[in-house]
Amino acid sequence: MRRWAWHLGLMAFLMGTLLALGGCRRVSLRLPMEPCGEGMALPPPRQESEVSLEETLSRRRSVREFTERPLTWEEIGQLLWATQGITADWGGRTAPSAGALYPLEVYVATAEGVYHYLPQGHRVERVSSSDVRQALWRPALLQDWVRDAPAVFVIAGVYERTERKYGSRAERYVKLEAGHACQNLLLQVVALDLGAVPVGAFYDDQVQNVLGLAADHEPLYLVPVGHPR
Repeated sequence: MRRWAWHLGLMAFLMGTLLALGGCRRVSLRLPMEPCGEGMALPPPRQESEVSLEETLSRRRSVREFTERPLTWEEIGQLLWATQGITADWGGRTAPSAGALYPLEVYVATAEGVYHYLPQGHRVERVSSSDVRQALWRPALLQDWVRDAPAVFVIAGVYERTERKYGSRAERYVKLEAGHACQNLLLQVVALDLGAVPVGAFYDDQVQNVLGLAADHEPLYLVPVGHPR
């Protein structure tokens, strides 16, 4: 018991020293992210590209085979921003939302775990340290691209946020908004020279359980993303 107490005390001392010396830093493009207050900061998104909108529309195709090369945090952050990033001082985002109520929540599953996107401050929080892609593959009707992609983006809807204002039309509005957000993601994928495929065939409750989503977070899309094979 004394030995355990000594180890715990040493760990607490070292953690305190590291925090005092280093504070929180922005993430490296390839190294693991570091905590920075609530959540973990992502590299700032770029808002210019050498690829035109017309070219991304022309090149967009569903890609189901990927290499094993992982995505960088710069790429993941850019894709999350394209899906639900904040683009206006008052909180407007990259995709339109009925009543600006923003009922969508975006997650990404990688080999390092499951991360929840926090648009305010362009951050993520890790909600699981497990690689759940194999577990997602089963409720996704054994679609291999869900298992094999280096990252699986998940768009979930929280209907209650929209129901407060629009009542019974909320489900329609939330699903329309998910389509807007997913198209943003797919076009950003092309601009980054990556590949992706939107997946809607899965057992909702099982995907919800695998990801540990809150009861009011209904998964609407799975989007495997990676470098095309």
